Amino acid sequence: MKTVFPKRRVLIYLALFGSAVGFLFIVQYSGNSGNDLKGNNVVIPRDALVRNAMDEIQEVRPRVNDVIAQNEDFVDEKEEKKESLEVIDDLVVKKKESENRIEKDYGYEDKKADVKEKKTPLPEESEGIKEVIQPPNDEDARKREKIREMMKFAWEGYKNYSWGANELSPIAKIPHTQSIFGGSSMAATIVDAADTLFIMGLTKEYEDAKKFIEESWSIKKATGQLSVFETTIRFIGGFLTLFGLTGEEIYKKRAQETADVLLPAFDTSTGIAKSLITPGSKSATNYNWARDESILAEFGSLHLEFEYLTQITGNKIYLQKVQKIRDFLEKAEKPNGLYPTYLNPNTGKFGNNHVSLGALGDSFYEYLIKSYLLTNKTDDQALRMHVAASNAIQEHMVFTSKSGLKYVAELRGNNPEHKMGHLACFCPGMFALESQNEKNEERKKKLMQLAEDLANTCHESYNRSESKIGPEMFYFNDRDDATSLRSENGYILRPEVLEGFFYLWRLTGNQKYKDWVWEGISAMDKHCRTGAGFAGLKNVYNPSQGFDDTQQSFFLAETLKYAYLTFDNDAIPLEKYVFNTEAHPFPIYQPTVI
Repeated sequence: MKTVFPKRRVLIYLALFGSAVGFLFIVQYSGNSGNDLKGNNVVIPRDALVRNAMDEIQEVRPRVNDVIAQNEDFVDEKEEKKESLEVIDDLVVKKKESENRIEKDYGYEDKKADVKEKKTPLPEESEGIKEVIQPPNDEDARKREKIREMMKFAWEGYKNYSWGANELSPIAKIPHTQSIFGGSSMAATIVDAADTLFIMGLTKEYEDAKKFIEESWSIKKATGQLSVFETTIRFIGGFLTLFGLTGEEIYKKRAQETADVLLPAFDTSTGIAKSLITPGSKSATNYNWARDESILAEFGSLHLEFEYLTQITGNKIYLQKVQKIRDFLEKAEKPNGLYPTYLNPNTGKFGNNHVSLGALGDSFYEYLIKSYLLTNKTDDQALRMHVAASNAIQEHMVFTSKSGLKYVAELRGNNPEHKMGHLACFCPGMFALESQNEKNEERKKKLMQLAEDLANTCHESYNRSESKIGPEMFYFNDRDDATSLRSENGYILRPEVLEGFFYLWRLTGNQKYKDWVWEGISAMDKHCRTGAGFAGLKNVYNPSQGFDDTQQSFFLAETLKYAYLTFDNDAIPLEKYVFNTEAHPFPIYQPTVI
């Protein structure tokens, strides 16, 4: 038996560790050249594979230190060699696991999978969307865990005090509902939040949601008028994403059952859907306050869900309904190439001259570019309409404030209203996606610059409030500059600002967008957390004025999801998924049913 003094032993371990690192570098370069990834159109740093292996080594390094610390005095030489070899074996295993995961993630050796069996196969590549892949780090893991804690807290409050109802009043600790859901027992939060639970790996919570959807949820429980739009983006959208992520047939069934109930709303002379449907009588109508006119953001934001439903069911009726709307809008006479917010579904005439990328108009524009992306860039009509609308927006609606902030105004005829809604802060993401798919380099740069300028303005709307959360509407005039000091200064847990930062982080890799997401979600945790969940603020400039006592379902479906995904670069990659306007990601597919 031979003894080794501690200092000498440490040197031996370091030598072995260094040899293992060198070994991995050699194997990494010899087995996987950078060319392996070129066919996938994903921007990956030249040394990403090596750095990925190094990340795996860093996970094992503490174990080496632990072995040394446990033997401060003397060790048997045989035991030392045995432990050293075990460490190297672990490194090799880790390296192999890393290789396998890279191969799986980027698809350059996933040839054994029988993709023909999939109902909605993903394309091997989706040219245009190029995320800047970032290496994982411990800080991201810490922030993900914090956001998961927020999700668990919000979910547990809902489960404890409002299970089966639509939403939660977290201060009163009672159920909360809105007329848009068609009744008080439609479980909007369960359906809307289930995919977030799945993505975050909250297994128990997800299984509870799944069980409820399987055993207790039914569209037949709707006792009043359903909002066609909200039912589509929250319920159908939620079910479709769950089907896409899990392959569970129950979710496809629920999506189809729900869509079938909505179909009578499309039975108008123009095909433009009405806003409300009563399931029992199958009668459709529009809101009284809308003067019996349909709303652009509603009837124009059904395409992703209904087209994807056609692809997974083979039933053409869903695509036919939304395609008729699209065809009508393309041919309609539009002032300055822009779409007013109201349209009479019987006459086909626009009802006013109000144009908005905020309330009443927003998601219609977003769905044009996203329809193009979702169909693996085969929907040329959607791209054509989006580019035309984008050009018109840039020409007629984009302004610069006295302090140099870019913003998208609203229009009344040719007269701009110098204000921008929180809802309009989805625009940075929309323009960034358009930029990624623009072939003209000059226009490509212009679009991305606009996206970043608008994101900066949305950030200023947050940064200039005491709570560091932005208001529902902010103005640009002699008194206000991205602020809303007199009215419309509440916050209802909306996601759009964080959504824009999420896209720009994924597509540019600029750290500030990641930092801004963390600033925003931290402010929400500080000011919106209440006894049993999260609630909106009555005044972002004076948080002490209190809460609205509503935990919106979209806080769990969108706000927390976008925040979480900002710190998980591997989950839901933009080259494989497209988010609907409720942050439900659908897998990109090659259309097989037209």
